[in-house]
Amino acid sequence: MKEGYFRRVMKQTPTVFWVNNPTRDEARWAIEAGATGCTCNPSFCQKMVDHPTEGPHARKLLDEAIRESRNDSEAEAILQRKLVRGIAEVFRPVYDARPKHQGYVSIQGDPIEEHDPQVIIHEARLNRAIAPNACIKIPCTPAGLAAMETLIAEDIPINATEIFAVSQVIAFCELLEQVRSKSGTKPKVYVSHIAGIYDDYLQKYVEREKIDISPDTLYQAGLAVARKVYGIVKERGYHVTFIGGGARGPQHFTEMVGGDVVVTINWQGSADKLIEQDPPVVYRLFNPVEQYVIDELMEKLPDFRRGYQDDGLKPEEFEEFGPVELFRSMFIKSWKRVLDLSKQRRAAM
Repeated sequence: MKEGYFRRVMKQTPTVFWVNNPTRDEARWAIEAGATGCTCNPSFCQKMVDHPTEGPHARKLLDEAIRESRNDSEAEAILQRKLVRGIAEVFRPVYDARPKHQGYVSIQGDPIEEHDPQVIIHEARLNRAIAPNACIKIPCTPAGLAAMETLIAEDIPINATEIFAVSQVIAFCELLEQVRSKSGTKPKVYVSHIAGIYDDYLQKYVEREKIDISPDTLYQAGLAVARKVYGIVKERGYHVTFIGGGARGPQHFTEMVGGDVVVTINWQGSADKLIEQDPPVVYRLFNPVEQYVIDELMEKLPDFRRGYQDDGLKPEEFEEFGPVELFRSMFIKSWKRVLDLSKQRRAAM
């Protein structure tokens, strides 16, 4: 019997498949297909309470969280831990097979409060306690960097996220190396570059500003930055594992194949489709991006230029970088949806 696509990818290349925001069943299916880890972002609670089959379970847990909490923000944070704990339990055997190397499940806290490093640190410690394979997902912004400096020194596994720019990766990785050297801790650390959302952001900019740019060139933008980030991580020997995240098409997985990377994608509409299509396993990450493509992107898209250049952004600009704001706005919208639902259900109790 022919092996499935993801298992062939992981047998023939260093590339690893993770699943994003899964239901408990999707987590099991993903593991069966070869997944060795999972990411959950701040939209996870909303996706679960509104899910056609997982919704009743998630709403039951929300009612428990409401009874265990003083306010709706606390209730959602508790709900998130309950939901992610369930996914972490599914991945626990994967983790136990290779502790501190695989089987991690990322959890990212309240996006409304992510400008405050003390809130991030407090949430991270609570979230880390849910399971041995819980990995703390934190935005690569000034507040996030400050929080991660503390948490890395506490040997807490980290997934640095909301990364769109090369300068964000360099800033985080340099901080990581300094903290490792000073503290002696060596937690598992991932850096998540969000190529698909970057592509969405640039596409909207092109449409809004009526930019005359080749669709073939625009198609390569997010992955061009991802390829550069991967090269920098490997050339400089940073102690991180690269994650390709925010997939918006099959290319955000298939174009990363061949690299020593993790790629995280949704089960429904992404992973299941790749399994169905069963494409050939081909090394693609190392295909060069032609200079004329980079030149056109740099010339016509200021936020590509800021993202692609090593010093394109200063750390104080990370949080207000357009793609970061777009990504966070999605999380805040989902988080508020559950806050509203919690308020309604609390009032009805």
